[in-house]
Formats: sequence, C-alpha cells, structure tokens
Amino acid sequence: MAHILITGIAGGLAQLVASKLLAEGHQVVGVDYRELKEPRDPSLQKLQVHRAHYNKTIIEDIFRHQSFDAVMHLGRAFSLKDSAGKRFDLNVVGSQKIMNLAVQHKVRSLVVLSTFHIYGAHPSNHIPIAEDEPLRAGVQFPQLADAIQMDNMSSTWVYRHPQVKTCVLRATNLIGPKLHNTLTQFLRLRHVPYLLGFNPMMQFLHEDDMAEAIVSAWRQDLVGVYNVSSDEPVPWRTAIELTRAKTFPIPAPVADVFLRMTGNFPGYLIDFFRYPCVITDRQFRSKVQWAPRRGLEETLWSAVSEARMNQL
Repeated sequence: MAHILITGIAGGLAQLVASKLLAEGHQVVGVDYRELKEPRDPSLQKLQVHRAHYNKTIIEDIFRHQSFDAVMHLGRAFSLKDSAGKRFDLNVVGSQKIMNLAVQHKVRSLVVLSTFHIYGAHPSNHIPIAEDEPLRAGVQFPQLADAIQMDNMSSTWVYRHPQVKTCVLRATNLIGPKLHNTLTQFLRLRHVPYLLGFNPMMQFLHEDDMAEAIVSAWRQDLVGVYNVSSDEPVPWRTAIELTRAKTFPIPAPVADVFLRMTGNFPGYLIDFFRYPCVITDRQFRSKVQWAPRRGLEETLWSAVSEARMNQL
C-alpha cells in the first residue's frame, strides 16, 4: 500500500485519480487551495483533505507529518478570474514548493500534469507534434506564460533530481462529465460556433482515460516528459455535430470579442479553432501499457449529455 498526495483535489480529474487509488487500497491525501464540495462522492469517503495554498506553510506541515511515497501534482490554476499574479503564485511558485518538498522529504516518485496548449496552435506546426517540438504558445499569449514556465521547471526537474522519479504529462483536450474546464463548458453550450473558413483537427481524451494514464505512469515509475492523447483526431465542426449542438459561423476578425462575451474564455484558445495542434503520444504508449478505452463519440457525448437533456 502506498501513501500518496494529490494536489488539485477539488477538481474532477484529481478526484477520479483518488477514487482509483483508494479502490486499490492506497492511502490518499488531497490538497487544494479551493474548497472540496460536499457531500463528496462515496468513493472518496476515506480521502483525507487539506485546504491550503501550495506555497504556504500548511503544505510544509502536511509533508512534515506524513511520509509520502508519491506526489501527483494535478492542481493548476487556469481560470482567468484569477489574476496573472495569483496564477503565477500557484502554478510556478507553488509547483516549485511542492517539488522542493518532494526532494526534501525523500518522496520516491512525482507525476506533474501539464498541457498540450504550451505547443501553441500555429500554421507551421508539424502534425503530429512530438515532445521535442518548440513551445510556440508563449510568443503571442502571456496567459500561458505560467503554464510554460511550470512545464519547463518540471521538465528540468526530471534530470536535476534523479532521486525523485519525475514524470511530466502534457495532456490533450480533456473532457468528461466531472470536468468543468473551459472547453468542456464551451461544448455544453446550446449553440457552439466555429470560425468562418476554418475547421482544424482536434483531439479529445475522456477524463477516465486520463486518470488511468496518470495512475499507469506512477505504477511504471515513468521518468521523462510525455504527451498523452486520444486515438482519433477529428475536425472541429464534426466534433460539434457529435455533441448534437446547434452551430453557426462567426467571422475570425470578431472571434475574440464574441467568445469573450460567452464567459470566461481565454484568448489563447481562439487559435486552436484556427490551426491544428495534434500531438502524438507514441513515446508514452511505448513505455506504459495504456491506451484510451473510450472512443470519440462516447467521449464527446459523455461531456455534454446532461447539458443536452436540460436543454430539451
């Protein structure tokens, strides 16, 4: 039985990972700067939860009083409702704190969740994008600067601290019924637009498949930086059709204004509706016995089905 710390436990993905680990008999501690909604899922009844910022003294006390075998750092602040300073504080300073504590307290393994968004959507992108491709996103969109810095710091950590088996996972678009990220919420709208004249290829990975990928990386003591993606890229307009949403075109010059009017929509995502950013996870699958179990249609429908029922 392993003793495991999971950050970002208020999020749906972290809770799915915790459920899997608890079901296997492991001891799991969750931490988040956000409050965990109650009542919690029955599968999480044995979960020990702490509310704390990742760079404060409370997190030091958690490490000091418990001996962790592994840390799964899944808590990244991405909401634009948070200031750039707060996101930097949580994503960069907080991540550095977590990793330093992992070294200090002799944690055996560390899994860090990153994102494929750091590659950027660009007309010059290779298809598919492997892990050694340049990170283009930070050039135009400072909103992603903290994500890129966190990924770079974690990737460097892999080789600077070999005593902690560190794995960085750059995940594609994650969607599912328990997730409330920007793209999942966007797909749940009654009317989902596309940019006039554009229909880029996209990838969507089910939340359960990503949770299994995280657990598999830990089980295999994986070390390095890896993409994690789905099997089937799909044109954006086809994805909209599979969610059974109504759709309409919007001219690209007014896309930024229009999408911001729909809610908390980050500007850097607009280019992903123009240009493809298709990644390959061949390297990850060659090292880990993992493959997505949910097909494209099941993945997309699972994310929006409740919303569609409420829209009838």
